[in-house]
Amino acid sequence: MATAPQAGGLADVVFDHAEEDPHRVALGRKADGRWTDVSAAQFRDEVLALAKGLLAEGVRFGDRVAIMSRTRYEWTLFDFALWSIGAQPVPVYATSSAEQVFWMLYDSEVTACVVEHEDHAMTIGSVIDRLPHLKRLWQLDDNAVGELVAAGAHVDDEVVERHRRAVTPDSVATIIYTSGTTGRPKGCVITHANLMFEADTMVTRWEPVFHSKRGDEASTLLFLPLAHVFGRMVEVATIRGRVKLGHQPEMAARALLPDLVVFRPTFILAVPYVFEKVFNAARRRAEGDGKAGPFDKAVEIAVRYAEAMEHKAFGIGPGPSATLRMQHQFFEKVVYAKVRDAMGGRVRHAMSGGSGMARRLGLFFAGAGVTIYEGYGLTETTAASTANPPEQTRYGTVGQPIPGCTVHIADDGEVWVHGANVFSGYLNSPKETDAVLNEGWLSTGDLGALDEDGYLTITGRKKEIIVTSGGKSVSPGVLEERVRAHPLVAQCLVVGNDRPYIAALVTLDQEAVDHWLSMHGKPPLSAAALVRDPDLETEVRRAVVAANTLVSQAESIRTFRILAHQFSEEHGLLTPSLKLKRRAIETAYSEEVDALYR
Repeated sequence: MATAPQAGGLADVVFDHAEEDPHRVALGRKADGRWTDVSAAQFRDEVLALAKGLLAEGVRFGDRVAIMSRTRYEWTLFDFALWSIGAQPVPVYATSSAEQVFWMLYDSEVTACVVEHEDHAMTIGSVIDRLPHLKRLWQLDDNAVGELVAAGAHVDDEVVERHRRAVTPDSVATIIYTSGTTGRPKGCVITHANLMFEADTMVTRWEPVFHSKRGDEASTLLFLPLAHVFGRMVEVATIRGRVKLGHQPEMAARALLPDLVVFRPTFILAVPYVFEKVFNAARRRAEGDGKAGPFDKAVEIAVRYAEAMEHKAFGIGPGPSATLRMQHQFFEKVVYAKVRDAMGGRVRHAMSGGSGMARRLGLFFAGAGVTIYEGYGLTETTAASTANPPEQTRYGTVGQPIPGCTVHIADDGEVWVHGANVFSGYLNSPKETDAVLNEGWLSTGDLGALDEDGYLTITGRKKEIIVTSGGKSVSPGVLEERVRAHPLVAQCLVVGNDRPYIAALVTLDQEAVDHWLSMHGKPPLSAAALVRDPDLETEVRRAVVAANTLVSQAESIRTFRILAHQFSEEHGLLTPSLKLKRRAIETAYSEEVDALYR
């Protein structure tokens, strides 16, 4: 088990690794469409040079510097350069609105800001008159790194060393803002100790799954937003764990899948959305080739095979039968290997977090040769508090508490967490901090249950519980997740507060719909015509009926409305981490919601 660090800070490992093994490949960097290797020594030199430039430009110990960018190599470079001088990066989503940017930069009193491109610079510029502490702005696509390195050329290396030695585990490492599903984002104060404990625990306990086979070089392609705590933890864990790290700025399949094929990671860390996309793309490809039947059979065999292996791991079954093993082997080359090839060909393990994954999807991937370890955590817990252990994965749960962490279920079903990964509080918000922290225990706001083996299942959010006019309490998450499992469905929002019954708003996955129209010999339809198509409505109704089998009649979805457009972050209906903003959606679609009850 990893222990809470007693000395030093996050940047130390960069210098230590360069000293111990300077030629080891630490990162992969993509430039002009080509990947090149970055050694431990080269990364150390770049971090040091940038740190000197930051000092030369006036960044001081304890200063906060915002980073507004997609996931790219330079973000990691800035993180470790800032940590080298005791400064505190404040991550900002690349898609944040001007008002969101203003609040985060104002609340955290940032003195400088790094942006990716001119559009981001203009966003900052639109609110800069309300940011009295902001003095400097650098743009990555306008040679920010080169300019800073040149500015710091005269600074002695020892100046950075003095700053780095002054960093202690309880020093603040970063301020990460919550996604703001229920109001204004809050700044979570995360220390160097929080991140080091979290990263080292994940590396120590899960290191065997970083490899595709014994003895190979571990590598991963990071495509999660570095503004999110999950992506940030991956960044730190890979550097500390000597895992080759590459960056990909887009999670969209069209950009991500080609880089997975070229980079060929040995494991990946993602949100369920990515695995759903991989699965649905494989299903559409098979259907387009006239092989939907064999693909569906392969899925069924994979699920049964993985379930038999799961039972064996827990001592409640003998494992796959001889017949099942033969069927599984038959589909290995024709289906399962192709699914793995879409992720680069070497991935045998993956970790998933951020939202719940359907048990059946996890079983399919396990049966197809990619075991996905689902976990659970919050910004306040520096990412994972629980995760499925490598030797005993229970699909459909978020696993057991990670080593050094404790989980308790309160009388009202709320999940409480205790451990060295729990944050120190919300910035400038003592009352809100006191509301969630009690003698080191964090009340998460999530509802859950622990089984007899200590595996946690998340059942919903306290603030999202719907109470119908008849007094029935309904947790919408389980219904929404099941409806969304249908390949044609992009999003589902269950409604019914103070209403006589439960209903739902559903949006469509356009790529899947285009494929469905083609396979059914239908012409392309406008969005308005599409939502009125009776065959499409029948398909969505199947998803709703499937979801209703999970709950009682009083909790079931009685009616639904298909919407012409997806909920988007641009319109304020999603958080940057793609969570639904329930109140905002119900307000924006109030007429549609009212129509469900007429």
